[in-house]
Amino acid sequence: MVIPSVLPEPPTEGTPFETGWPVRVADTAPDQRLRLDAVARYLQDIGYEHLDAVEEGDTHLGWVVRRTVIDVLKPIEIGERVTLRRWCSALSNRWCNMRVQVCGTRGGLMETEAFLIHFGTESGVPARMSDRFMAPMLASTTEHRLRWKAALTAPMPPADEPGVQTRPFPLRVTDIDLLDHVNNAVYLSAVEEILADHAELKSGPHRTVIEYAKPVRFGDDLQLIARRTGSSLDLWFAIGAESRAVARITPR
Repeated sequence: MVIPSVLPEPPTEGTPFETGWPVRVADTAPDQRLRLDAVARYLQDIGYEHLDAVEEGDTHLGWVVRRTVIDVLKPIEIGERVTLRRWCSALSNRWCNMRVQVCGTRGGLMETEAFLIHFGTESGVPARMSDRFMAPMLASTTEHRLRWKAALTAPMPPADEPGVQTRPFPLRVTDIDLLDHVNNAVYLSAVEEILADHAELKSGPHRTVIEYAKPVRFGDDLQLIARRTGSSLDLWFAIGAESRAVARITPR
């Protein structure tokens, strides 16, 4: 199993990095729940806060998200204050799985895990993390030979296949990040667009997995291709006939 049904527990050694803030209006949907794209921004924010708190964090500023898993176990709503706890659940010397637990003050709970690749800011290619930087990560997990394996491998269906829905997703200047790519949180806002037609999927506990294959840039003609199969909803981010990312939402 590429992704375990239950994400790894916090480490027994060491203390996860912790921060928090209130859930604000811009983070929530009309039904008051914390949106998936806001969660993705939270994961980015705690990641950079964490870098400020560890040795040699300032020399490890280049990161690309390869996969994000978000388990919504109990919705978090506006008015709650969230506590985020972050730790490494597996690593190699160029990439890692980082867990973030998001707890609300009224009992809301989300469990997340992201596969992150460390890039050299000058070379632009995957780069080895330093020993001092990795030391606390190595101490928090026994999985020190992490390898990438895709979890979402179903091929993108033709747009004219019965049951397949296609819609454009126009990109804005504000969707682009410092790497000149569409920011990964924007993909989750597209997931929210599709989920709006499948309210029953988000009404209870559910898991969202998104994997990024190739970057999308401003000016690309991005299409969302969605297919519902039973209780699962699959979504491909297509540029022409090529899938650049894929997401799946399933009940928990």
